[in-house]
Amino acid sequence: MSAATHRLLLASRNAKKLTELRRIVEAAGLTGAEIVGLADVPEFPEAPETGATFAENALAKARDAALATGLPTVAEDSGITVDALNGMPGILSARWSGRHGDDDANLQLLLGQTRDVPDERRGAAYVCAAALITPGAAADPAAVRPDADGDTPGRTVVHGTWRGVLLREPRGTNGFGYDPIFEPEGTGRSAAELSAGEKDAVSHRGQALRALLPHLRALLAAS
Repeated sequence: MSAATHRLLLASRNAKKLTELRRIVEAAGLTGAEIVGLADVPEFPEAPETGATFAENALAKARDAALATGLPTVAEDSGITVDALNGMPGILSARWSGRHGDDDANLQLLLGQTRDVPDERRGAAYVCAAALITPGAAADPAAVRPDADGDTPGRTVVHGTWRGVLLREPRGTNGFGYDPIFEPEGTGRSAAELSAGEKDAVSHRGQALRALLPHLRALLAAS
């Protein structure tokens, strides 16, 4: 690693999500950063996701990882919100079936719950909150309050929303999570039928990470 390269932690243990996050950051041409994941740093106690919003969970994950590793950290929390279910599964998306990370069980449960919902009420959205925090900001309780308005030095939270409709059966083999039953607006295909590049260009995570890029570049330039 050259002297001009700085480590940036993406706080995720989800291999598919980490691949997507790395791909989006690297495609943006971010230079001067070595992107590492949680598997690349010493293990530390990870608190359960108990926030009431995606932003609270993303900020808590970023804060804990930055404090434990001493690295500037990006963390995200995301999920699907279904209009007919009053915005659920929402922050419970990854464990909707009761087993965290069981994509197929989560997807099948959601299909069953919406089986009788008519086409005109099958609106849905993927939502993502991404947080960037430096170790110095993570150590300051005032800087990491989830309800703090706007950015504070060393702390940024951004959002992305990807609207579409919930399908009645899975289609496609790309992506992960609820992608096979989510059809983004204007595509005529499920998210799992999109190529990686097509998805990155418009997805909720793509939107959020691109919104972080100016802050990441400023952080690297100041390091």
